[in-house]
Amino acid sequence: MQLTQEMSKVEVKGFEAKFYDRLMDIITLGYYPFFIRKVIKDLHLQRGQRILDFGAGTGRNTCLMLPDVGKSGEIVALEIGKEMQEQFRRRCSPYPQAKLLDKRIDENLPFNEEFDLVFISFVLHGFIQPKRDVIIQNAYKALKSGGRFAILDYNNFDLAKASPIVKFAITKVECPLAADFIKRDTKEMLRGFGFGNFEEYHYFNGYVRLLIGSK
Repeated sequence: MQLTQEMSKVEVKGFEAKFYDRLMDIITLGYYPFFIRKVIKDLHLQRGQRILDFGAGTGRNTCLMLPDVGKSGEIVALEIGKEMQEQFRRRCSPYPQAKLLDKRIDENLPFNEEFDLVFISFVLHGFIQPKRDVIIQNAYKALKSGGRFAILDYNNFDLAKASPIVKFAITKVECPLAADFIKRDTKEMLRGFGFGNFEEYHYFNGYVRLLIGSK
Protein backbone atom coordinates (compact mmCIF):
# COMPACT_ATOMS: atom_id res chain seq x y z
CA MET A 1 0.00 0.00 0.00
CA GLN A 2 1.32 3.40 -0.99
CA LEU A 3 1.26 5.72 1.99
CA THR A 4 0.07 9.28 1.41
CA GLN A 5 -0.25 12.29 3.70
CA GLU A 6 -4.00 12.24 3.11
CA MET A 7 -4.13 9.08 5.28
CA SER A 8 -2.92 11.03 8.32
CA LYS A 9 -5.07 11.82 11.33
CA VAL A 10 -2.55 14.20 12.86
CA GLU A 11 -4.41 17.38 11.87
CA VAL A 12 -7.38 17.16 14.22
CA LYS A 13 -10.53 19.11 13.34
CA GLY A 14 -14.17 19.50 14.31
CA PHE A 15 -15.61 17.68 17.32
CA GLU A 16 -12.36 15.83 18.02
CA ALA A 17 -10.42 19.09 18.09
CA LYS A 18 -12.98 20.87 20.25
CA PHE A 19 -12.87 18.16 22.91
CA TYR A 20 -9.34 16.89 22.31
CA ASP A 21 -8.03 17.13 25.87
CA ARG A 22 -11.14 15.52 27.32
CA LEU A 23 -10.97 12.70 24.79
CA MET A 24 -7.32 12.05 25.64
CA ASP A 25 -8.24 11.80 29.31
CA ILE A 26 -11.05 9.35 28.53
CA ILE A 27 -8.93 7.18 26.21
CA THR A 28 -6.21 6.86 28.87
CA LEU A 29 -8.77 6.29 31.67
CA GLY A 30 -7.78 9.55 33.33
CA TYR A 31 -4.06 8.79 33.29
CA TYR A 32 -3.00 11.32 30.64
CA PRO A 33 -2.53 14.36 32.95
CA PHE A 34 -0.22 12.32 35.22
CA PHE A 35 1.59 10.86 32.22
CA ILE A 36 2.35 14.18 30.53
CA ARG A 37 3.56 15.69 33.80
CA LYS A 38 5.95 12.76 34.15
CA VAL A 39 7.20 13.35 30.60
CA ILE A 40 7.83 17.04 31.27
CA LYS A 41 9.71 16.14 34.44
CA ASP A 42 11.88 13.79 32.36
CA LEU A 43 12.75 16.67 30.02
CA HIS A 44 14.75 18.30 32.85
CA LEU A 45 13.91 21.82 31.72
CA GLN A 46 15.72 24.80 33.19
CA ARG A 47 14.92 28.41 33.93
CA GLY A 48 15.50 30.77 31.05
CA GLN A 49 15.38 28.13 28.31
CA ARG A 50 13.73 28.81 24.96
CA ILE A 51 11.55 25.99 23.68
CA LEU A 52 10.00 25.41 20.27
CA ASP A 53 6.82 23.31 20.51
CA PHE A 54 6.02 21.56 17.21
CA GLY A 55 2.29 20.90 16.73
CA ALA A 56 1.35 22.44 20.06
CA GLY A 57 -2.36 21.63 19.85
CA THR A 58 -4.50 23.05 22.65
CA GLY A 59 -1.51 24.40 24.58
CA ARG A 60 -1.83 21.87 27.36
CA ASN A 61 1.80 20.78 27.16
CA THR A 62 3.06 24.31 26.61
CA CYS A 63 1.37 25.59 29.76
CA LEU A 64 2.70 22.67 31.78
CA MET A 65 6.25 23.44 30.65
CA LEU A 66 6.05 27.17 31.39
CA PRO A 67 6.69 26.97 35.17
CA ASP A 68 9.95 25.11 34.50
CA VAL A 69 11.36 27.74 32.12
CA GLY A 70 10.06 30.58 34.27
CA LYS A 71 9.41 34.19 33.35
CA SER A 72 12.89 34.47 31.88
CA GLY A 73 12.21 31.61 29.47
CA GLU A 74 10.03 31.43 26.39
CA ILE A 75 7.98 28.84 24.51
CA VAL A 76 7.20 29.40 20.84
CA ALA A 77 4.37 27.11 19.79
CA LEU A 78 3.53 26.16 16.21
CA GLU A 79 -0.02 25.04 15.40
CA ILE A 80 -2.16 25.31 12.26
CA GLY A 81 -5.53 23.95 13.46
CA LYS A 82 -7.98 26.79 14.01
CA GLU A 83 -9.92 25.03 16.80
CA MET A 84 -6.65 24.11 18.47
CA GLN A 85 -5.35 27.67 18.17
CA GLU A 86 -8.49 29.03 19.86
CA GLN A 87 -8.01 26.69 22.81
CA PHE A 88 -4.31 27.49 22.99
CA ARG A 89 -5.02 31.22 23.19
CA ARG A 90 -7.62 30.77 25.93
CA ARG A 91 -5.38 28.51 27.98
CA CYS A 92 -2.05 30.32 27.55
CA SER A 93 -3.21 33.95 27.33
CA PRO A 94 -2.13 34.68 30.95
CA TYR A 95 1.46 33.82 30.04
CA PRO A 96 3.30 36.43 27.92
CA GLN A 97 6.27 34.07 27.55
CA ALA A 98 4.11 31.70 25.47
CA LYS A 99 3.83 32.68 21.79
CA LEU A 100 1.66 30.98 19.18
CA LEU A 101 2.55 30.99 15.48
CA ASP A 102 0.42 29.70 12.61
CA LYS A 103 3.14 27.74 10.83
CA ARG A 104 3.42 24.24 9.39
CA ILE A 105 6.23 22.15 10.86
CA ASP A 106 6.67 20.14 7.63
CA GLU A 107 7.69 23.19 5.62
CA ASN A 108 10.84 25.31 5.81
CA LEU A 109 10.87 27.30 9.06
CA PRO A 110 12.63 30.65 9.68
CA PHE A 111 14.41 29.65 12.90
CA ASN A 112 18.18 29.35 13.04
CA GLU A 113 20.07 28.23 16.18
CA GLU A 114 17.62 29.97 18.49
CA PHE A 115 16.28 27.29 20.85
CA ASP A 116 17.49 25.07 23.68
CA LEU A 117 14.82 22.43 23.07
CA VAL A 118 12.43 21.41 20.32
CA PHE A 119 9.51 19.33 21.60
CA ILE A 120 7.06 17.29 19.51
CA SER A 121 4.33 15.15 21.06
CA PHE A 122 2.45 12.41 19.15
CA VAL A 123 2.80 14.26 15.86
CA LEU A 124 5.83 12.86 14.02
CA HIS A 125 4.21 9.45 13.39
CA GLY A 126 1.42 11.17 11.46
CA PHE A 127 3.60 12.20 8.52
CA ILE A 128 4.96 10.33 5.53
CA GLN A 129 8.70 9.76 5.77
CA PRO A 130 9.83 12.63 3.49
CA LYS A 131 7.87 15.05 5.66
CA ARG A 132 9.27 13.50 8.84
CA ASP A 133 12.71 14.24 7.44
CA VAL A 134 11.76 17.88 6.86
CA ILE A 135 10.49 18.14 10.46
CA ILE A 136 13.70 16.66 11.85
CA GLN A 137 15.79 18.98 9.69
CA ASN A 138 13.74 21.96 10.89
CA ALA A 139 14.39 20.94 14.50
CA TYR A 140 18.12 20.60 13.92
CA LYS A 141 18.33 24.01 12.24
CA ALA A 142 16.32 25.70 15.01
CA LEU A 143 18.47 24.36 17.85
CA LYS A 144 21.52 25.97 19.38
CA SER A 145 24.69 23.88 19.49
CA GLY A 146 24.09 21.32 22.24
CA GLY A 147 20.33 21.85 22.02
CA ARG A 148 17.98 18.88 22.30
CA PHE A 149 15.19 17.47 20.13
CA ALA A 150 12.61 15.64 22.27
CA ILE A 151 10.17 13.31 20.50
CA LEU A 152 7.27 11.91 22.50
CA ASP A 153 5.65 9.28 20.33
CA TYR A 154 5.23 5.57 19.75
CA ASN A 155 8.31 3.47 20.34
CA ASN A 156 9.73 1.27 17.58
CA PHE A 157 8.41 -2.26 18.06
CA ASP A 158 7.14 -5.39 16.30
CA LEU A 159 3.39 -4.95 15.97
CA ALA A 160 2.91 -8.71 15.54
CA LYS A 161 4.24 -9.24 19.08
CA ALA A 162 2.31 -6.36 20.65
CA SER A 163 -0.60 -6.74 23.04
CA PRO A 164 -4.11 -7.00 21.54
CA ILE A 165 -5.02 -3.53 22.80
CA VAL A 166 -1.96 -1.99 21.13
CA LYS A 167 -2.63 -3.87 17.88
CA PHE A 168 -6.19 -2.56 17.88
CA ALA A 169 -5.06 1.01 18.59
CA ILE A 170 -2.44 1.03 15.84
CA THR A 171 -4.45 -0.78 13.15
CA LYS A 172 -7.99 0.45 13.84
CA VAL A 173 -7.76 3.76 15.68
CA GLU A 174 -4.54 5.23 14.28
CA CYS A 175 -3.76 5.95 10.64
CA PRO A 176 -1.54 3.64 8.52
CA LEU A 177 1.33 6.09 8.98
CA ALA A 178 1.57 5.08 12.64
CA ALA A 179 2.15 1.43 11.68
CA ASP A 180 4.88 2.60 9.31
CA PHE A 181 6.47 4.76 12.02
CA ILE A 182 6.81 2.00 14.62
CA LYS A 183 8.66 -0.22 12.12
CA ARG A 184 11.36 2.39 11.51
CA ASP A 185 14.40 3.21 13.63
CA THR A 186 13.78 6.71 14.94
CA LYS A 187 17.33 7.02 16.26
CA GLU A 188 18.67 6.33 12.78
CA MET A 189 16.38 9.03 11.39
CA LEU A 190 17.89 11.49 13.85
CA ARG A 191 21.47 10.34 13.32
CA GLY A 192 21.05 11.07 9.63
CA PHE A 193 20.62 14.75 10.44
CA GLY A 194 23.42 15.01 13.01
CA PHE A 195 21.70 14.17 16.31
CA GLY A 196 23.40 11.96 18.91
CA ASN A 197 23.89 11.38 22.66
CA PHE A 198 20.42 9.88 22.95
CA GLU A 199 18.33 9.62 26.10
CA GLU A 200 15.25 7.42 26.34
CA TYR A 201 12.30 7.26 28.73
CA HIS A 202 9.59 4.64 28.34
CA TYR A 203 5.91 4.64 29.27
CA PHE A 204 2.84 2.44 28.82
CA ASN A 205 4.84 -0.81 29.00
CA GLY A 206 7.42 0.53 26.57
CA TYR A 207 5.03 1.20 23.72
CA VAL A 208 5.47 4.96 24.14
CA ARG A 209 8.88 6.61 24.31
CA LEU A 210 10.40 10.00 24.96
CA LEU A 211 13.48 10.04 22.73
CA ILE A 212 15.87 12.95 23.15
CA GLY A 213 18.73 13.58 20.74
CA SER A 214 21.33 16.33 21.10
CA LYS A 215 22.70 18.54 18.34
